[in-house]
Amino acid sequence: MDRGVIEIVDTESLVPKDHLLRKIDETVDFNRLYEMVEPLYSEDNGRPSVDPVVLFKMVLIQHLYGLPSLRRTADEISANICYRWFLGYTLQEETPHFSTVSYNFRHRFTAETVDQVFAWILEEVAEAGYLSPKAVFIDGTHIKANANTKKQIKEQVPVASKHYAKELMEEVNADREARGKKPFDDDDKPPKPPKKCRDNTSKKKLARRKKEKTHTVTKSVTDPDCGLFVKGEHKRQFAYEAHTACDSHGFVLETVVTPGNVHDSVAFDEVYDKVTKTFPETETIVADSAYKTPHICKKVFDDGRVLSTAYKRPQTMKGGHEWWKYVYDEFYDCVICPEYRILKYATTNRDGYREYKSDPKICTNCPSRELCTHSKDCVKTVQRHIWKHYEELADDARYTPKYQDLYKQRKETIERVFADAKEKHAMRYTQYRGLAQVTNWVKLKFAAMNLKKLATRKWKECFIYPLFRAVFLFLERNPAVA
Repeated sequence: MDRGVIEIVDTESLVPKDHLLRKIDETVDFNRLYEMVEPLYSEDNGRPSVDPVVLFKMVLIQHLYGLPSLRRTADEISANICYRWFLGYTLQEETPHFSTVSYNFRHRFTAETVDQVFAWILEEVAEAGYLSPKAVFIDGTHIKANANTKKQIKEQVPVASKHYAKELMEEVNADREARGKKPFDDDDKPPKPPKKCRDNTSKKKLARRKKEKTHTVTKSVTDPDCGLFVKGEHKRQFAYEAHTACDSHGFVLETVVTPGNVHDSVAFDEVYDKVTKTFPETETIVADSAYKTPHICKKVFDDGRVLSTAYKRPQTMKGGHEWWKYVYDEFYDCVICPEYRILKYATTNRDGYREYKSDPKICTNCPSRELCTHSKDCVKTVQRHIWKHYEELADDARYTPKYQDLYKQRKETIERVFADAKEKHAMRYTQYRGLAQVTNWVKLKFAAMNLKKLATRKWKECFIYPLFRAVFLFLERNPAVA
C-alpha cells in the first residue's frame, strides 16, 4: 500500500459537483462580508490579518456540519480537501489556527456583526423568492448549558415587571371606576412625604410599599446567565431557551435567547415585535397553547393579525364541575352556576381578573357544593379576565379550516427546524457560557441552516427540476417507452 505517492492533482476536480459547500459557494457572494467587518479593522496598524471571509467560512463549516468546537473544526479543515477548497487554501498551505478564529469572534466581531450576517442571509432568501412570512410560526426550545447542575446557589432577585403592566393597570382602574370601585394606587412608588405633621397612611400600606418584590431562583455558579429548566418529564438542568420564529418554508426569521427558566409567553413580545417590524406583511401568528394568554391574544388581534393556536385546558378544581357549566351572561354581567344560581360581580383584582362570587347563604345548602367549592365560608369565586374576549377570538379562529391547516404545519416548520438544529447541527448542548456568547452561537447556527436550505433549493431548481421535466416530456411524447 503506497501512501507517500506524489501526484499532481487539481483540487477543483476533487470536490464533488453536488457537494454542499459547492452549492453554497455558488449561491451567495461572500464579499458582502467585507462591508460588514470593515469598521472592525485598522488599515495601517498591526500585522496582516487572516481574511475575515475565511474566519466566517470556518465558523460556517462548524455549524453546517455540527462540529462541537472551533478546535475540532480547525483540525477537520486542515485534513479535509473540500473544506480547504471552500476556504481557498491549497493542499500545502497552513490553515488558520483555531485560537485566531476564537479570538476574533470573542473580541472583534460584535453582536451587531452577527445580526448583520443573519439579516444578510435572509435578504438573499427573500431576493431568491423563497421567503413567505405571511404565516409566522413561533416556539421555543431549550439548549443544555455548559454548567454542572450540582453547582448551584439560591438567590433573591427582583421580580421583573411585565411588558404590559402599565397598560393592564390602566384598564383595570378604568374597569373598577366604571363599576363604582376605587382605582388601585401604584404601590411600586415610594410614599409621598406628609404635608402635615402626621401621616394618615396606614402602617400596613407603608410596609407593603417599602418591601421590595423579590422571588427565589436557582442560579448556576459556573454560568450565572443560564436558568434552571424544569418542564414536564424533562430532566432538571441548567439551560438556555431559544425563542424562534420561522416562515412556512422553514426559514428562521428571528430568534431571541433567554435563560432556561423564562416561559415562552414572557419572551413572546420581543420575538413578535422584531418579526413584525422586519416583516410587516405578516398576517397570522401560529403558536402552541403556551402562548394563549390574554395579553398575547390582545396584542396580536389589536395589530390586525390572527393568532392560530391550540386548545388550552382550563385550570379547574380536580373532581369538580366542568368549567363550561359556569356560564357567563354578558348582558347582565354575571355568572350562572350549574345549579342555576347567580354569581354577582365582586371586584376586579390587580391581575386583571373580574371576580364573580356566590351568595354563601345559598351555597350552604347547595346539593352539589362539594363539586363546586371547598372554601370554609361557602363562597364560590369565578374569575374572568378583562381581555377574555380576545381569547375567544383565538378560539373562533381555531375552528376555521384555514387556521386549522396552518396549525398542522407546525410539525413541518418550526418543530422540524428545532429537530434539524439538534440532530444535524449540534444544538442540543452549547459549550459557550454567557448569554451574549450563546446568542451569537445560536444566530450563526440558524444563519447556516438558512444558507444551507437556500443553496439546496437553488441547486434543485437549476439541476434536478429541469432533469425531471425533461424526463416527463420525453415520456409524454413517447408513451410506448413508458
